[in-house]
Amino acid sequence: MDALTGEHKGTQATGRMTSLDVFRGLTIAGMILVNNPGTWDAIYSPLEHSKWHGWTPTDLVFPFFLFIVGVSITLALSRRAEGGGSRRDLYLKIVRRAVIIFALGLLLSDFPYNDPATFRIPGVLQRIAVCYLFASVIFLNTTWRAQAAITAALLLAYWAILTFVPAPGFAAGDLSMPGSIASYVDRGVFGRHTWKPLYDPEGILSTTGALATTLAGVLTGQYLRTRREPLEKVAAMFVAGTGCVVVGWAWNYWFPVNKALWTSPYVVLTTGMALQLLAACYWLVDIKRLRRWSLPFAVFGTNALAVYFLSEFFVLLASLVRFTRPDGSQSDLLGLIYEKLFASWASPVNASLAFAVCTVLFWLGVMSLLYRKRIFIKV
Repeated sequence: MDALTGEHKGTQATGRMTSLDVFRGLTIAGMILVNNPGTWDAIYSPLEHSKWHGWTPTDLVFPFFLFIVGVSITLALSRRAEGGGSRRDLYLKIVRRAVIIFALGLLLSDFPYNDPATFRIPGVLQRIAVCYLFASVIFLNTTWRAQAAITAALLLAYWAILTFVPAPGFAAGDLSMPGSIASYVDRGVFGRHTWKPLYDPEGILSTTGALATTLAGVLTGQYLRTRREPLEKVAAMFVAGTGCVVVGWAWNYWFPVNKALWTSPYVVLTTGMALQLLAACYWLVDIKRLRRWSLPFAVFGTNALAVYFLSEFFVLLASLVRFTRPDGSQSDLLGLIYEKLFASWASPVNASLAFAVCTVLFWLGVMSLLYRKRIFIKV
């Protein structure tokens, strides 16, 4: 199984976890839904990111995906490492994949109009690439106990940095957009190459928390490879997930849950929810074999990286097709489709949601063509 795209070969021979494809597909469908409203001016609040502290369902999507990357690292690299191949070749494949994913992220940032002086350097794919690279290297060179220790150390070290290291001109522990040490570092390193002038949600220090999320997935993959009974695995994941949710939510009272900063309690809280959802998928799909409902998500899950990139790139391409309205204002292709096919009959917030749902269905149709032909795109 490819650690990022979910490609599988020889399903029966490798003991494929179909539930992981389904979980990945649920996450990708969520990504497409929240990234493609008909208009950003009318969105139901659960489909928006939290303004700063706190969380919404939308804030679960990215950590779920990184958690899945971690699980997949264990399942994929374990087989390759145990196969007796060259360790050097394995490292080269890992680095090559990370570089390509990072480059694809830069392409999305810089296409088609961005000024080279200001285009965004951090990003979603860039963070995935960095976390994949470091988590893979850690996995190949440490035991699960060391991985657990590293994960805990990252969470505590990041908490200490945000709490006790002040940004110049601000007090220690200031977690505001301009005042956090993470925001200050990103402004200092990237300058104008950030998502917002004050901060970047995929910045340097916050990647510490994101790496901890990925390593939590690595540890989960380690547990899934044990010889314990499937129901025991489900129960353990659900109990551990519940514990993480409780700890993360309790920690929030002293150190806030914050997606943009990817704070330590955010890592613990979202990891708990990811464990619970994976346990549910594992029980339904791999144990009870109730799979009919899950087929659309398996379609997305087996080409996850491809559909994410294509859906984002398609929006950029569509922005090149311009139309002039009767009042002289400009609209792009997707804006025109939204206005003519959705906004003409529904309220703005419902029209925006309907457009997003249809976008998900459109990409489901595209990916279904690849799925039927057993074409799995990977890097």
